[in-house]
Amino acid sequence: MTHVDRFAAEQEGYRKSLGRRQVQMIAIGGTIGTGLFLGSASRLGSTGPALILSYVVVGIVAFFLMRALGELILHRASSGAFVSYAREFFGERAAFATGWVYWLHWTLTGIAEPSAVAVYVKHWWADMPSWLTVVIALAVVLSVNLLSARAFGEFEFWASVLKVGAIVVFLVVGVVLVAGSFRLGSGPGAHQAGIANLWENAGGFWPSGGGFHWYGPILVMSGVVFAYSGIELLGVAAGETKDPEREVPKAIRSVVFRIAVFYCGTILVLVCLLPTAVYGEKVNGVNVSPFVAVFTRLGIGWMADVIQAVIIIAAMSGLNSGLYTTGRVLRSLGTSRAAPRLTTRMSASGVPRAGILATTAVCLLGALLNFLFPGEAFEIAIEASSIGTILIWAMIFAAQIRLRQLTDRGLLPVRPFRAPFAPWSSYAGLGFLVFVIAGMAVSGWQSSPRFWEKKDFIVVVFGIPALALVLVLGWFAVRRRVLGDKPELQSI
Repeated sequence: MTHVDRFAAEQEGYRKSLGRRQVQMIAIGGTIGTGLFLGSASRLGSTGPALILSYVVVGIVAFFLMRALGELILHRASSGAFVSYAREFFGERAAFATGWVYWLHWTLTGIAEPSAVAVYVKHWWADMPSWLTVVIALAVVLSVNLLSARAFGEFEFWASVLKVGAIVVFLVVGVVLVAGSFRLGSGPGAHQAGIANLWENAGGFWPSGGGFHWYGPILVMSGVVFAYSGIELLGVAAGETKDPEREVPKAIRSVVFRIAVFYCGTILVLVCLLPTAVYGEKVNGVNVSPFVAVFTRLGIGWMADVIQAVIIIAAMSGLNSGLYTTGRVLRSLGTSRAAPRLTTRMSASGVPRAGILATTAVCLLGALLNFLFPGEAFEIAIEASSIGTILIWAMIFAAQIRLRQLTDRGLLPVRPFRAPFAPWSSYAGLGFLVFVIAGMAVSGWQSSPRFWEKKDFIVVVFGIPALALVLVLGWFAVRRRVLGDKPELQSI
């Protein structure tokens, strides 16, 4: 049995139906979601203009992550992605942990995204029952995912077109306003746009007093990491791409451009337009998108409505990606009997329907419980989903390090598109992720005087050990079935 044949079962039944334009837009749109359209508001309000540096640093880490992932994909494209690479290089135990962590991450995200849709739909229909909006959102995205991978690709393509289009329009308008030193708003709240806002903002470029801390831009990197989450989705989509050897490198090379323009460029323009304190304001207890705040100040109400619609599409896109990914991850787990055998079943169109339906059921239950019994416990569960991003990124870096060791020893063939500065860039990435976890604990502790409101601290100090315990117990429950009478698969 060849090295590739050992993992061929994971790919049986899938169809290579994702083309160039879909892969390109999945790569571009993967990082553009509610983290940028909405989450950047609170970070700007609490950090100031120096947030730009936070996005630059995390953007560099994200670039090296994608190059590490690209090397893994060209070694062997798999719809099981991180689960499959964990199985190949570290064995079934690592695959079990990786798969269930990623499933938990996207499932918790899938609970939050339709909830966000329900909140923003009330912008137009205040009396719309939240539970009904959640059901409609899940039904639409579920229908798309059950059709085919191509249907998923088409949904993500057009969602990405809309998201990218909205950002491009904002950047063009913003640059014109900054270059022309236009005044935004009227009366006492009016403010003049300009590059000088970078240092004339309250507290200066890097605020350190009056409620700000000098280490704020450093600690906030933990939050910025989650704004980039979803960038790794390309690893799953590559398994159903027509020509991954050709299309994946092209998609990954665009990472630097989209990070520089869509994230760092957008934050720079936002800072130059209005004081960062404006972006931290809430309306009716809900965070307002910084894009909406700008167009509202300009008196362009209809454009603010368009941005609200784009935020809803971004949330739907996140939910769509979650169902797509978890279905494939559960099937990869199912092929080794680490998940119920039902998850391995494929539809005639090459879709792992059982896994997608299972995730949808959990998302629906969680979202409804959120509306029936709102409280801190649910919010802490959502914060816990962010740990999944860190652990999956860590697995990608670790797998790339192991792959490079094996290729350098001549045990595996050397493929093109090798990650630059590897393996040292991957070691640095792992170190950065450890720093992020520590930053979460510190910032979480400082976030509130009340213990149960210190969500990130609770997630790190109590959540990670609890998750580790559940995974250990889960592994002992399934290990005999997974391993059977054969030795555990290990790296070559």
